Amino acid sequence: MLRVEDVTVRFGEKVAVDNVTVEVTRGEVLAVLGPSGSGKSTLLRVISGLQRPDQGRVLLDGEDITSAPPHRRGIGLVFQDHALFHHKDVAGNVGFGLRMRGDAQPEIARRVGKLLDLVGLAGFERRSVATLSGGEQQRVALARALAPEPRVLLLDEPLGSLDRRLRDRLLVDLGVLFGALEVTAIYVTHDQAEAFALGDRIAIVRAGQIVQTGVADALWAHPADEDTARFIGLANVRDSTVTRPEAVSARRVEAGASGDGVVETARRHGPTVHLTIRLDDGSALEAAVTSLDHPAPGERVLVEIDPAGIVDLE
Repeated sequence: MLRVEDVTVRFGEKVAVDNVTVEVTRGEVLAVLGPSGSGKSTLLRVISGLQRPDQGRVLLDGEDITSAPPHRRGIGLVFQDHALFHHKDVAGNVGFGLRMRGDAQPEIARRVGKLLDLVGLAGFERRSVATLSGGEQQRVALARALAPEPRVLLLDEPLGSLDRRLRDRLLVDLGVLFGALEVTAIYVTHDQAEAFALGDRIAIVRAGQIVQTGVADALWAHPADEDTARFIGLANVRDSTVTRPEAVSARRVEAGASGDGVVETARRHGPTVHLTIRLDDGSALEAAVTSLDHPAPGERVLVEIDPAGIVDLE
């Protein structure tokens, strides 16, 4: 459906996007995951028409749209900073694109009401956007992008300015919404949890290149290299191998047993506790456990590793 083909973007001597080719099928959400400065937002700007590539082309439904202006691409955009019109009310923001293409007022009102209901803002039509919370403003921005029924929805770090609690809530809402609408979307983020939660597939970007693409389970099970493994949260990387933290079990040392190391930290992430264990040889190992009764910092533990959780990167 959407194909980015051999795209390169240069800013002076800096190559922001380096010969990238990627495809998104109809109804698929592709999460583009990478650190700041990796080129992921520049790639999104090329697709939207806000940045002309130095090389390559963008195809949508087989049509070359590389030279088409943004407003003629049928692409919706959602940004981190919302980019709302603060002199307009909620309905004025959501219906903006519909008015620009000349839709009749009754149809605009119907579509605006439907979308506000969809994003959980029914009855907000006459509210000033300046009175809305950050999460509510992001919902308005999403409804505005969806109003003209774009062929592709692009989202550039849409939750980046929100606090963690609100981000987690909207993350769930976005997943439900994408599923209900069967929307074709590219979701750019530096947050591994967001990418894994929303992406049907994930493209990992580093230094302007896509270094690996796949479903979340495949990336977690078989990262392309050490940098990729560390970036997606696999800390146990040594000697060209990765030991996945869920493959590491840590049990308190029983009386008379020597154990293998000492727990340095225990950090809870929702239902999972991440242990950092300092082994007797001086190396560190991370374990992910779900037991409520888990070893605490300072306790010696016996470590066992499931061989199925060891990945050879070579």
